[in-house]
Amino acid sequence: MRTRVVAVANQKGGVGKTTTAVNVAACVAAMGKRVLLFDLDPQANATSGLGLEKVEGASAYRPLLGEGALAKKIQKTAWERLEIIPSELDMCGADIEIARLENHVQRVKLALKPVVDSGRFDVIVIDCPPSLGTLTLNAFTAADSLLVPLQCEYYALEGISIITRLLNQLRDTGVNPGLHIIGVVMTMFDGRTRLSQQVVDEVRQHFGDVVFDTVIPRATRLAEAPSFGQPIIYYDKY
Repeated sequence: MRTRVVAVANQKGGVGKTTTAVNVAACVAAMGKRVLLFDLDPQANATSGLGLEKVEGASAYRPLLGEGALAKKIQKTAWERLEIIPSELDMCGADIEIARLENHVQRVKLALKPVVDSGRFDVIVIDCPPSLGTLTLNAFTAADSLLVPLQCEYYALEGISIITRLLNQLRDTGVNPGLHIIGVVMTMFDGRTRLSQQVVDEVRQHFGDVVFDTVIPRATRLAEAPSFGQPIIYYDKY
């Protein structure tokens, strides 16, 4: 079976993007698939969310510049079938340096290709930075599909419309003609407020079946889990 590459993206911070990436990766691995979580965000929250230290030189920074193999950056985690390419602060410079290189929107795709072709993983989940800069554009070019977390607030539609516009540009220009949104997940749902339900209803009205039925509520245990370096299914099994 061909390795599937899924980018988890939203240009707005604080919407549960990294929490979604970490927990989707962990859950898919728990279901028996071999999963690689690729932390492309210089904040490295996905890295610490799986209990790894942010270590200088451990990220994809050098391979994306053409210096060394990306596969050598893959590390094991505490959980079976779940591995990670960690991030660290050096990735902050990647947006600027990659933009100066030839094929600058293809750097992630080119670096990731040997890993994809090896068949080592069933799924690769890319945690994108909270922006639409060079790194996110690279992730979109490398991915088969996008998973978009949206917070239950009124700016949600504006956020996904921008991502949809960029997705269409990448398809129309032939950069990644097969790219599509695999799903939209509504996060930070507060059942006590009418606002949350109104936003969910509006997003579903606009995007139909692409919006997942399950919504992710605001939950203390889910917010706590990253500080313990554990996905939610291991931090709070019940």
